[in-house]
Amino acid sequence: MHYVFKIYLKSLTLNILSCVKKVKINKKKVNSKKNNVFAVITGAVAGLVNGVFGGGGGMIVVPMLTLLMKREQKKAHATAILIILPLSITSGLFYLAFGNFNLNVGLPVGIGVIVGGIIGALALSKLSSKWVSIIFCVIMALAGFKMLVF
Repeated sequence: MHYVFKIYLKSLTLNILSCVKKVKINKKKVNSKKNNVFAVITGAVAGLVNGVFGGGGGMIVVPMLTLLMKREQKKAHATAILIILPLSITSGLFYLAFGNFNLNVGLPVGIGVIVGGIIGALALSKLSSKWVSIIFCVIMALAGFKMLVF
């Protein structure tokens, strides 16, 4: 458990850093070798976190996209959502196959997630990158505080 806590604290620190640090946006060609390496690392770490914890890949993907790959906050969040979808489906199928998925709970929550995702995507399109960053930081800080206290 101590190891998981250390990973979470590092992730929280990375998230807060991605929120407060002014990142110079990368206007270079997206397919550079360096970006491809960062993209593979980002995907692997997000997949590992999602597979172990059943979610949370976004808290890894967003800061990695903003800090390592120099992407705008708003685009990083939208990209993270699209990355997490197949990742969550894959992890979910493994949980289902191993008997670790409760359909009575999962299906209603899944419906709520779909509705919330639509509302969130619409909200993201209306918010500035600055506000997306601020809201993300506040949510991550509150989640980190909850993990520390409860």
